[in-house]
Amino acid sequence: MDKHILSKAGSSGMSAWLKATIAAVKLVAAEEIMPRYLKVAHQHKIDGSLCTEADIATQTALIKKLQVICNVPVLGEEMAESEQQAIWQSSQDGLWCVDPIDGTSNFVHGLPYFAVSVALLRGGKSVLGVVYNPVLDEMFAAELGKGVYLNGEKLCTRLSGETMAQALANVDMKRLDVALAASLAAHPPYASQRNFGASTLDWCYTAMGRYDLYLHGGQKLWDYAAGMLIFSEMGGYVSCIDSDDFAAGDVWQRSVIAACNETLFNEWKAWIRAQRLSEN
Repeated sequence: MDKHILSKAGSSGMSAWLKATIAAVKLVAAEEIMPRYLKVAHQHKIDGSLCTEADIATQTALIKKLQVICNVPVLGEEMAESEQQAIWQSSQDGLWCVDPIDGTSNFVHGLPYFAVSVALLRGGKSVLGVVYNPVLDEMFAAELGKGVYLNGEKLCTRLSGETMAQALANVDMKRLDVALAASLAAHPPYASQRNFGASTLDWCYTAMGRYDLYLHGGQKLWDYAAGMLIFSEMGGYVSCIDSDDFAAGDVWQRSVIAACNETLFNEWKAWIRAQRLSEN
């Protein structure tokens, strides 16, 4: 099966901003995340999710470095909701959106599926994004209209020949409504299903063709700001569960149906919505 491949174009097409952002993310990950990997204590936030000293230290370091690159506010996942809302409402000149460690539970338990995610937004739209897994040393990076890089090499696209019955799907069951999750569990339309708990990497893996299908019941801004740009720049197709216009969804709680192949995407979306109709 054909997947996305690396070209030999190198990183010469990257802007200075993207190169600087990549360098900042790699440095912060090396200094603040990896020395704490498998060694850090954790606590639960109000919503039940985990937070560690590494999350806070990484966010603090990123804020300092990113504002040197572009001096606009930084909205971080580990900020209070009121602060996030205030930054979003007052960001006329743009903002950085940061998830210091997406997949903190994985980070704490030693599962090497977590990432640093950074996006630069203008007018509410991502124009630059990087997602970095420091364990595997995989750096996904994109700029609006300029394509995607993996570890500095430009990614080119080849169409996948999968049918939905042959597809590998990434499905976050936890955030789906009960009836849809039950339908997927009892009568999955795909060959196999995975979910490892880091949305930012899920977007990148789907963009790469490592997953054929993607479904998520509700993501925050920092879950999709960088990954969605990377996915879109690879020519991916995306909607919300109940709306075709992904960009029109609630900024703070946006569901995802996605696939890189248009035929697969239309079949996947139709199947999901048919289950939703049968619930009513």
